[in-house]
Amino acid sequence: MSDTRSHPASPDTLAISLTEAIHEHRVLPGMKLSEDEVGDIYGVGRTVVRQALRSLAHDGLVSIERNRGAFVARPSVKEAREVFEARALLEPRMARAAAERTTKEDMALLRAHIADEHAALDAGQHGRALNLSGHFHVEIARIADQATVEGFIRQLVSRSSLVIALYWRRRNAMCESHAHHALLEALSAHDGAGAEELMKGHLLDLLSQLDLRDQAWTGVSLREALRP
Repeated sequence: MSDTRSHPASPDTLAISLTEAIHEHRVLPGMKLSEDEVGDIYGVGRTVVRQALRSLAHDGLVSIERNRGAFVARPSVKEAREVFEARALLEPRMARAAAERTTKEDMALLRAHIADEHAALDAGQHGRALNLSGHFHVEIARIADQATVEGFIRQLVSRSSLVIALYWRRRNAMCESHAHHALLEALSAHDGAGAEELMKGHLLDLLSQLDLRDQAWTGVSLREALRP
């Protein structure tokens, strides 16, 4: 885990720290992000907090409501379906393209990424492991070298974190999957067709693990969630 939470001095570093907390499910969908409380926790002024929250709102992670303040975004069931349907359209083709151009350096990075994911699991850091799992998909899009689509996938993976926090049936199911290892093998063999089919199956499996009904969540306080 990065140490940006310890001394966030700018809107950008604060936004990174809050984004990490959301992606790791320490701060859950629907939780209020009070400007005063966030500022007190991180030791920064309201102007810095406000700018950071606006950045997160632009990324779709935060909803800013008039006269109510900022809340972690809470995707509807309809939005949850749309996110994973969009991923199913885009990511298999990206996996094929990545397999056709992956290098030894790319493979080393992906293997290290999975190793970090397993280390987080072994340490009981399930939220961090889930966050790393999402970034694995972004790395595949990067290897495909299609910047515009990579940007879409990055946003979809980010939204997926919120969806999973709300609708996931088994908290560790994504991390238990061996799909990433199978994808590594296909990428290493430059098997574009195989990588495409594996990604299709992987995303369908993820969708099948969503309990797409309205969920009610109760969580810890903001200060507990964001403590260093």
